[in-house]
Amino acid sequence: MRAFGITGYKQPLTALDVPEPTVGAHDVLVNVEAAGLNHLDEKLRTGEFKAILPYKTPLVLGHDVAGTVIRVGAQVREFEPGDRVYARPGTHQIGTFAERVAVAEADVAPMPASLSTEQAAGLPLVALTAWQAMVERGHLRAGQKVLIHAGAGAVGSIAIQLAKHLGAHVATTASGPGLDLVRELGADVAIDYRTEDFAAELTGYDLVLDSLGGDNLIRSLRILAPGGKAIGIAGPPEPTYAREAGLNPLVRLAVRALSSKVRREAKKQGVSYEFLFMHADGAQLRQISALIEDGTIRPLSVETFAFDQTPDALAALAAGRIRGKAVITRS
Repeated sequence: MRAFGITGYKQPLTALDVPEPTVGAHDVLVNVEAAGLNHLDEKLRTGEFKAILPYKTPLVLGHDVAGTVIRVGAQVREFEPGDRVYARPGTHQIGTFAERVAVAEADVAPMPASLSTEQAAGLPLVALTAWQAMVERGHLRAGQKVLIHAGAGAVGSIAIQLAKHLGAHVATTASGPGLDLVRELGADVAIDYRTEDFAAELTGYDLVLDSLGGDNLIRSLRILAPGGKAIGIAGPPEPTYAREAGLNPLVRLAVRALSSKVRREAKKQGVSYEFLFMHADGAQLRQISALIEDGTIRPLSVETFAFDQTPDALAALAAGRIRGKAVITRS
């Protein structure tokens, strides 16, 4: 089976000939018609996450899929061949840069009828990230205030719409044309990060979604109200995550050291910090689908590439040349 992956960390994305996926009793086999590209794919390629995601190579990349079910496992009850579906496969089933992929039934959802296949392929990972930050971990409620960094980005644009749906007051950072976009999406406060300092302008926030890390995360902690929470998707990982992920003791020690600065600052400010590495969840994806179908969440704009252009597409994403979401398609 044709696929695109890596033969070692820091090696270029390349064409591979790999075995057909193994379809377990609770899996569905999906014919990949489109697959979204994410910065996570590039982080895996470069080895940035190898301590917390110790995959073996060769490794087929790809974390988003939209397509048609072609076979189901013996215990599958919700899907059958011919169903149109989309998903973010679980950690041990990634590999959507391929002709076919097996995905656990629990991680799959019916594709929203209002979306094109390409639009659907660009949504699962980023939409689930936004949902888990705002709903599952952030417990965002009506009347609360949330700062969403990089609001014109793939995760940020979904998070803004979801937060407004939940009744929150939303501030975000962006620049250039992104400022108009975030206002269209419903942001109450749009800060131009090139000319304005969010930390000087905002105070008393209940939640921050940080996608940048470093000093941006430290400064974000200072705009939170006492008891507020910052959720980071760029890191650093913290001890709770390391323990729940079952990382080995040496990695746990490293994680504790890497996150010490942000944890000290959070304690000083009387707030909390959590690292979010999103997880696959078909039930959450169904709830997101309902919001897409009723017009609450509008899909991302997509830039499409042919399957054979997958390495070029990932390089363009890594270089920041993609507006919206990059998606590869198979005719």
